[in-house]
Amino acid sequence: MSDALIDRPAADETEAHEAVAPETVAPEPTVVVSDLHLLNRIIGKGRRGGGAAAAARRLLLREQAPGQRSVHAVRGVDFTAYRGEAIGLIGPNGSGKSTLLRAVAGLMAPAQGAVWTRGQASLLGVSAAMMGGMSGDDNIVLGCLAIGMTPAEIAEEYESICEFADIGEFVHLPMNTYSSGMGARLRFAIAAARVPDILLIDEALATGDARFRRRSEQRIHELREEAGTVFLVSHGLTIIRETCTRVIWLEDGRIVLDGPPDAVVDAYVERHENGDRPPARRAARARR
Repeated sequence: MSDALIDRPAADETEAHEAVAPETVAPEPTVVVSDLHLLNRIIGKGRRGGGAAAAARRLLLREQAPGQRSVHAVRGVDFTAYRGEAIGLIGPNGSGKSTLLRAVAGLMAPAQGAVWTRGQASLLGVSAAMMGGMSGDDNIVLGCLAIGMTPAEIAEEYESICEFADIGEFVHLPMNTYSSGMGARLRFAIAAARVPDILLIDEALATGDARFRRRSEQRIHELREEAGTVFLVSHGLTIIRETCTRVIWLEDGRIVLDGPPDAVVDAYVERHENGDRPPARRAARARR
């Protein structure tokens, strides 16, 4: 075939095209949740379990202890979180939000499905255990050690943690003398002292005054910009709108919507202000 019959772009056109071609970088996943089912086990006042032999038998046969029942808290949840996202989890009480966070943190084994995380997940909750009889100073050291900081790093960050928590001289007193808001502020300050790969926050911004909430929201923005992923469980929908880049709405352990904050929060408010129940709950009531 003659070269004259082959349609080739001019050299300068090819170079110009290559010069303006945008470079696309795929987002990096940090959490992948696949067909996740989680069971909360509740121990009642049933009869005694029958001793070590009976306990060993139940373990081998995977039987429940007498008086124990399971609540299916999360049902077939699927999503992928990416580096740089701040994801809000909303839903009524009992919808599975906090249980889902525990699974992402590696504190709860799936009954079915799987959770994959890339990097360390750090769970911060208002009800997180701290040593009530120990001072705030000592809890700062223990908390920072728990999230992997060295003694030198703790000494370097100590003043900034105290300043962020803004509890004054109470930092030298036992934690059991603190109000719930003071305890929440100190826990948040400790957890945010180090940039984690994945930060999981359970209702921490629902306590404290407006000034602390503004500082907390700013810190979440900084954590996100420093290449982390943030999950925030909160009933404060204004905080969710202002802080998050994405919202997942849970009802009865299932995802109802997953998308932009304003769209998901607006749909959530519309449903619950109108008094509508989600389809799964309406169907359950109809079967009774």
